[in-house]
Amino acid sequence: MIFHPVIKLPTEYDIFDFSKSYDPKRLRGLYGIGKYNEDRRGMYTTELFSPETADARTIHMGIDIGAPEATEVFAFDEGLIFMTGVNPAAGDYGGTIITEHLFNGQPLWALHGHLSHASVGLRAVGAKIKRGELIGWLGSEKENGGWNPHLHFQLSRLRPSRCDMPGVVSAKDRDQALRDYPDPRLVLGPLYSDAAFA
Repeated sequence: MIFHPVIKLPTEYDIFDFSKSYDPKRLRGLYGIGKYNEDRRGMYTTELFSPETADARTIHMGIDIGAPEATEVFAFDEGLIFMTGVNPAAGDYGGTIITEHLFNGQPLWALHGHLSHASVGLRAVGAKIKRGELIGWLGSEKENGGWNPHLHFQLSRLRPSRCDMPGVVSAKDRDQALRDYPDPRLVLGPLYSDAAFA
């Protein structure tokens, strides 16, 4: 099944490798993809991630889609607005929307993080959404946790109890997290290829 893109990307865009380094000063406005299941040591340095511990969370459980601030974000499929909120800590999601969908007959939740705060008030919790319907906009660094403008898109087989999901996990939790938070390319399509997804 082909789903609607959550962000309309140009024909060409960068595939970032954050396993080697992260440059927060990279040129703004470029489109690019940050990979799922990538070990991003040295990238998560705020208190939210306890970077000094042996169990530091460095394994990325979503796909990042870099795009300019205020870029429109769309529902990949029909569903409903499950939760909305603002996660305001440094390094967190900022404006966050979780949608609920049926995928192969099973419930599936999708987190859209690093949105503008205005996005959170766009649709009421429980509102039905259509495939391709606008659900928000990318937030600025001031409202998205301090990151370059991008969408963190993450799927979950677990019903969220709050408007959050662990966007990165520790190495010891990786195997279970891969089961709980499947590869977003299931609905985003082949934004990049690797041996695990080919």
